[in-house]
Amino acid sequence: MKIFCIGRNYAAHAKELNNDIPDEPLVFCKPHSAILKNRKPFFHPNFSNNIHHEVELVLRICRNGRHIEERFAHKYYDRITVGLDLTARDIQSRLKAKGHPWEIAKGFDGSAPLGDFISLDEIEDVNNIEFSLVRNGEIAQKGNTKDLLFSFDKLISYISKYFILHQGDYIFTGTPKGVSKLNIGDRLEAFIGDKKLLETKVL
Repeated sequence: MKIFCIGRNYAAHAKELNNDIPDEPLVFCKPHSAILKNRKPFFHPNFSNNIHHEVELVLRICRNGRHIEERFAHKYYDRITVGLDLTARDIQSRLKAKGHPWEIAKGFDGSAPLGDFISLDEIEDVNNIEFSLVRNGEIAQKGNTKDLLFSFDKLISYISKYFILHQGDYIFTGTPKGVSKLNIGDRLEAFIGDKKLLETKVL
């Protein structure tokens, strides 16, 4: 199983971190050990003082494929959920400043809490999906796929040029604006529409 993640796929998020808006998808990966399921708590690591939440829609790949044309890409995912791309922002900033890879800031253990998947049959329009993150009872992030820079189909087509997609792979599709620092004791809930699919607590 592979976990693909997309950076800067919402213009407002790129701007809030003073990053350029990309002209093609920005792809990175997380290891399997990053996945955190079944509403288990996230244990805040001691190597960072600035872990940010980034709520994202996550696709599950349902068939194998490579060099997938964009017009056929919708056949390669069948379920969707919300996930969190947790980021050690202090480490990422330090590594980026040196021109070094920043996988350790994105791929550390437990850095990808994952919600319960639902069928795409429950989604009326994949180009108009509202999703949100609620932190301690208050909305922290809200997004809609109508604001994606690169659509789901574009992402699948692009990634499949470089990697074979296998059934069971995940694609984290990018976060909207509103990322911020987590604190021990925070309770996080993530939704598609009004359906809560993810819940975790920071310990």
